[in-house]
This record gives sequence, C-alpha cells and structure tokens, in this order.
Amino acid sequence: MRRTLIATAVLAAVSTPALAEEMEAVSVTATKMETPASEVPHAVTVVDQQAVEQRAPRNINDVLKGIPGVTAISKSNGYDSRLIIRGAGLKARYGVREIMVIRDGVPMTDPDSFTRFDYIDIDDLDSLEVFKGPGSIEAANATGGVIYLHSKSVFDTTGDRVKAARGSFGSYDLNARKHFSAGADDMFSLNVSRRASDNDWREWNKFDTTQVSLKHGHFFNNDSALETELSYTEANLQLPGTLNQTGFDEYMDSGKTRNTPDATGSAFVKSGRYSHIFFLNSRYDTRLGDWRFQPRIYANWWDHFHPVTGTINVKYDHVVGLDLPLSRHNTLFGRKGQLVVGLTGRQDATDKSERYRYRDYLVTSGWSGTRITEVLSDEKGALMERSDSTSTLFGGYIQQHLQLTDRLSMDAGVRYDRLNFDVSGMQWERYDYAAGNYVTGAGRYSYSADYDLLSPKIGLLYKALPGVNLYANVSRGQQAPTDNEVSANYAVGRGADLKASTSTQYEVGARFRRGKLHGELAAYLINLEDEIVKRTDATGATYYTNAGRTEKKGLELSLGYTLLSWLDVGANWEGLDYRYIDFKDDGIDYSGNAVRFTPEQRWMLYADFHRGAWRARLSGRGMDAYYMDDKNTERYPGYNMVADLMVGWRHGHHDLQLNVNNLFDLRYAEEASKTWYGSYSKTSYVPGEPRYVQLRYKYTF
Repeated sequence: MRRTLIATAVLAAVSTPALAEEMEAVSVTATKMETPASEVPHAVTVVDQQAVEQRAPRNINDVLKGIPGVTAISKSNGYDSRLIIRGAGLKARYGVREIMVIRDGVPMTDPDSFTRFDYIDIDDLDSLEVFKGPGSIEAANATGGVIYLHSKSVFDTTGDRVKAARGSFGSYDLNARKHFSAGADDMFSLNVSRRASDNDWREWNKFDTTQVSLKHGHFFNNDSALETELSYTEANLQLPGTLNQTGFDEYMDSGKTRNTPDATGSAFVKSGRYSHIFFLNSRYDTRLGDWRFQPRIYANWWDHFHPVTGTINVKYDHVVGLDLPLSRHNTLFGRKGQLVVGLTGRQDATDKSERYRYRDYLVTSGWSGTRITEVLSDEKGALMERSDSTSTLFGGYIQQHLQLTDRLSMDAGVRYDRLNFDVSGMQWERYDYAAGNYVTGAGRYSYSADYDLLSPKIGLLYKALPGVNLYANVSRGQQAPTDNEVSANYAVGRGADLKASTSTQYEVGARFRRGKLHGELAAYLINLEDEIVKRTDATGATYYTNAGRTEKKGLELSLGYTLLSWLDVGANWEGLDYRYIDFKDDGIDYSGNAVRFTPEQRWMLYADFHRGAWRARLSGRGMDAYYMDDKNTERYPGYNMVADLMVGWRHGHHDLQLNVNNLFDLRYAEEASKTWYGSYSKTSYVPGEPRYVQLRYKYTF
C-alpha cells in the first residue's frame, strides 16, 4: 500500500505519452496539491518528461523557449538565464527577478526575488510547469508567476542510466544515475553530472559544472514517507559582455564575437560567476487525521566570486527555510472542496560580503582625469567595501477549492508575506561611473526596509462540454524592490523611496481536447501600479523608480493536431500590447509609449514524427519588431524561423539522439536595447547562438 501511494504521486507529477490516455499532466503551482492541469482556472503550461528529453537541454532556457508568454534568453548558453513572463522580469539588470523558481517545493528564489540557476542540474530535470502571472499561493514576492521544476524522484525505480553527449564549440555532457535499495523501506539514488563548453564562437565564454546529488527515501509503517536530498555543485561561468553596434555588426558578418572594449562598449570585459554550493532539502508526507501534512525544511550554503562592472564581488551566503502546508478534503456551504493552509519562512544571510578593485587594468589620462579603459584579468586587487546583509520573509496562505455544481468550480485564496532587508557595511572606495575610476567611498552605512505584500485571487472553471473547459480569474500580487535596487538608490542619493509595485491580472481562457485537436487559449489584462523600472542618470549610474501605471494586454494560443497516427503538428502564438499609461521620469513623459522589448507577435510552429523506433521533431520560432527603448526612438526588426531539429532512435536499452539548434544558422539578436545617459544613448545586443549540433547516447538500465 505504501509503495502504491508513493508511486501514484510520482507518476502524477508528469504525464508522458505512454500514460497520456490514463493520466493527464498535473499542476501543483496553483494549489500545492496535485490538480489536473486542465482543471486549473489559470494559465498553466506543463512540459513533460519526453519533451524535456527531446530538447536535450543545456540550460533551463532550452526547455522554456516557445511557450507563449515566456521569454528565455542566455548570454553565454551556459547556466545563466534571463526569464520574462508576461513582461515581469524585464527590468532585471541581470538574472531573473519577479518570478518564483521552485525545485521540488524548495524556492530557488531568494526572499528579494533574485534567482540563481547555477545549482540546478539540468540532467536531473524530470519535468516542469509554468504558472503565468500573479495568483499562485507558491509565489512569495513574485508577481510574474512560478516556474516549478520536478527533479527525478528517489522513488522512481525506472530512471537508471548513463548518458554522454558531444556537441559544437567543444561542448560535452556526461551524466549517470543509479537507484538502489537498502532493505524494504529505504531507497537511494545517486546522480552525477559533468557539463562543459568552450563556446568559442564568443570570446570569454567558457563554462563548466560538476554536480553530485544523493537522495534518500524512507517509508514508515503509517503510510508516511520522508525524502531527503544532499547535493554539491561547482559551477564556473565566464560572462561575455553585450555587444555594441560595432561588435554586433562584426557578429552579423562573421558569426563570432569579440569581448573587447571596442566591441562591447565597456572596459569591464572579464565578468563571470564562479560558485560552490551545498544544498539540503528534506520533506515529509504524512496524515494527521483528515489532514495531509507535508512539512519541508531546506538550507543551502554557497560562495561565489563574481566580477561585474567596476568591482569584483566575493560573497559567502546561506539560506534556510521551511514550509508547513496542510490540506484536506472538506465541505463548505454543503459543497465538496479542498482546503490548503500553510506558513512559510525564509532567511538569506550574507556575512562579510566583500567588493574588490580589479587588479589588472589599463588607464588613460585626459582633461577630466584618469579613466579605466580595459580590465586585463578577473584577479582581485585592493578591498573596497565590506558588508553584512539579511533578507527575511515570513508568510502565510490559505486557498479553498469548491465544487459549486457538477460543472462549475471555484478557487479562492490569499497569501500574505512580510519582507525585511537589513544591510550595513563600510565602503572605503567605490567605482564612479562618471569618472570611470575608483574614488573615495561613502564610509560606514546602514539601512533597512520593510514591505507588506498581499496577494489575493479568485478563479472559476466551467466544464462546458466533454473535453472543453472555460475559466476566468482575477488575481493580484505585490513585488517589493530588491536589496540591490534599494542600495543602488542609496548610492545615488535617492534613499529608500521605492514602493512595492502592484500587479492586478484579469484573465479568461479555455482548454480543449476534441478528437484529434487540442489546445489552449488565454487572454489577459494586467494593470501595474508603481512598477519598478531601471533608469540611468547622466553619469552612467543606475537607479530605480516607480513607473506610475503600466497596462499589459496579451492573447496566447496553443494548438495541436494529430494529422496522422505518426505525425502531430501544432503552433504557439501570442499577441502583445504593453504600454505606459501614466509615467513621467526626470522631465520625460513616457505615457502612451510601448514598453521596450515587447513585440506585437511571437510564434512557434512544430511537427512531431513518431513511428516504431524512430522519432523526430522540427520547430521554428520568430518574433516581430519591437522598440529598443522606452522613449520609442528605435526598433529592432525581430527575427523569423530560428529552427531546431531533433532526430532520435530507440531500441531496447539504447537511445541515440541528434539535436541541431538554429538549423539554418541565422544571425540575430536575442535581445536588443538602447540605454540613455542624459542626451547620449548606447545600443547593446545579446547575439543569438550560431548553429549548434549535439549527438547524445543514453543507455537505460
């Protein structure tokens, strides 16, 4: 009985084609309980195990590309990622903000909403789901939505394998997983991965990761189960700079890029991130009378060496947290339902975070003084600053599902979080953007900020016809500034005047599966009050401001059709209209302007072939032109038909797969932007990766 319960939970996490007729994909981001994705009154996309394997992902971006409402960008094609969901995350200077990333119930996102992907092992990914916009009770301080990663369960006894892949640009991927038992009630799994690439189409673009994960599962006599994971990651990533117009023109001509000041427009061309991470996660699943109790505790300890513009950051950090959810089937007003309540708490503490000068650099002298023109290495020089910081988040949530009639159901809930920043330190020197060199720092400093964040939602789902579900929801979320945004404003004398932004989403949608046709449709309107956006002053220093009111309208469509028993075709499409309604900053009126990096349309087409031992997939994606800046002075033309091809063969234990990304070797910009420094502007581009070919062999035990 115990094993039956656990096996059912494991299989419910994702629907593979072999199980599709018996069990459809489920979602946990909306309710913290396994709910059929078709019955969630909110836009949710599930990427199953087979889809993950088909894409042979090198990073999370490879899995997410092509999902309507989601933009995934990588500067290096390593484990770095820039994610945007329905416009949320666009303001991030780097990395991922405003989006909650969760792995097996553990937030990968810090309390201040920053997410690191360096300790997510892509070879241990089983499936994922994307919850778009506010409204998930999983989302703390995240208005953009939730990306929930399911790793391979210790209770899954079918996944033992060895895998080896070799690809373009000196890349390779090695992975092995072994499951074993120690008695009737204890299971273990060991997963080891090694991935690396020279990425020599771009200068200063190498990366490598080594990851080891040990998982343990234990059955108790009362049908309870305990799962624990301990993992270690060493991750090294060089981060090439974005390209200026000169560098981008060279890339368009040659397919390669230089990482020099004249090609990037920056003297700081030795950026990177080098990390060591220990991760512990333990979750328990038991019954307390009629209640299902699933407490979880987790911790990670990490350090990183992180050269960025002006400084080299050295950080030692630890995060601890817990989640205490309770759920039960109940009856309310004579109607059957399910209730979920819970408490969460997390703390991210950094002790003795340090900032250093670059040790090796060139300077020039002029009438305005001495300026750094190029850094020559990422070796650290003199200590500039030392600080301690703590981000603490405590929250609670409650959500009620009610079956109002045989066809109509309702989900209603609310989440409340209290977020606190405390930062103190000593700054002896700082990098001055206007001077282009190191100057005397601000001395001793300290600041703190508190935010109360409230996120209510209500959704209705109506089963109109067999296989056709309609839904509507209204949800609201609040997004606090990050500690880096608050500190950036202090640095330029703007103080802690940033307010939390508020996002209210109105959404209607449909999911249908009728005969050979299936699909999803979602239309949304998002009103943002006090959105936090990045600005650059005349000296080149970055600061943040609340952007009045922004309106985002979107339409998302996914269609699939079984053309033949061995051939499926489909398309994903989205239409966007994001505009500032009321926003004035530093004397400039942006009201009525389109939000930058927002094309009117994005699309993807695909065809899936599967017959006997053979399988294949061909897909292509594109996007319309968009404005490169919020002033709407220049547009980037977008791109068409960036195509990917997969061909695979499986026989017995053997699996061989060829993946070709960017099949036609198109040259384009993943993102193009224009930044204003007073009356002066600078363009920057993230180049798309040239054609990439990978051959992978997998042996499954």
